[in-house]
Amino acid sequence: MTDHADNQRHDARDSDGAPEGSYELDRSMEIAEHPAACASGIPWLVADVVLALAMVGLGVLAATSGSTAAWVGAVVAALGVALISVSLYMVGPNQAAVLTLFGAYRGTDRQAGLRIANPLYSSAGGKVSLRVRNFTTTTSKVNDANGNPIHIAAVVVWRVVDTARASFGVDDFVDYVEIQSESAVRQMARAYPYESFEDPDATTLIGEPAVVNDHLQTELQERADAAGVRIIEARVTDLSYAAEVAEAMLRRQQAAAIVAGRKKIVEGAVGMVRQALTELEQGTTGVDAVPLDAERRAAFAANLMTVIASDSPTTPIVNVGSDARR
Repeated sequence: MTDHADNQRHDARDSDGAPEGSYELDRSMEIAEHPAACASGIPWLVADVVLALAMVGLGVLAATSGSTAAWVGAVVAALGVALISVSLYMVGPNQAAVLTLFGAYRGTDRQAGLRIANPLYSSAGGKVSLRVRNFTTTTSKVNDANGNPIHIAAVVVWRVVDTARASFGVDDFVDYVEIQSESAVRQMARAYPYESFEDPDATTLIGEPAVVNDHLQTELQERADAAGVRIIEARVTDLSYAAEVAEAMLRRQQAAAIVAGRKKIVEGAVGMVRQALTELEQGTTGVDAVPLDAERRAAFAANLMTVIASDSPTTPIVNVGSDARR
């Protein structure tokens, strides 16, 4: 009973050791981006300038006349100027402002230019760049699916699509994407062999770059969702055998190329011999046909195959007939 209970507890946990379903719970509690309550700041800037002029005018009037109403008006204008001034902020092109109120997320402003929002809002999430970014992972040494050590690196192109997750879902989304990219490249490299000599139809790192890149992008996108990042492209840029096996693999590649070349030569030679035998026996008009028995066909085929498939030039021996002198 104890072993059975332990197995059940083990099955109820995922690869990270967390109880099954905890990831879905965390995903349901994630903050999703939504627009903030804000507006263009240009009209409010004009109003701010008008209030500032009114404040100066009322202040001068109150100082010269001693009017209480003028003093009250100047103070109210000054408060209005201060309130509008602290509510204004700038958003650059391809940039977003993440706004919070007493620690609670209140929305994201993606509109570029001078903007205005609740003066109590703060940019705790800061300004998040929405521009496309790219970087190249460090060249990692990892074993492929066949256990051969290889060097591999990739270039990753990405951008932020959810500023709330980027700001509050992870500690540092730039560092998160870079580390997860390194991990995804290593994971993908272990899933495929560098090349396959035994199975020519197998998917390999060197032979199917489109499939490998798609796998890498899918693998990385699953990890980047938590940071509100979309992977635009992930492409392997550096791929080679490690130094300790590079020489042996090069000899193996050369041997495979020689075998494939010889196979192609033999296939062509067999076709040429068959065509030559057929044309000799059929002739062009039926009169000049050269009939051959089985022995002569075999000798002719062997000689012609030797000439065509030989690596070195052949030296023909011409039979001029038997010597009649004794």
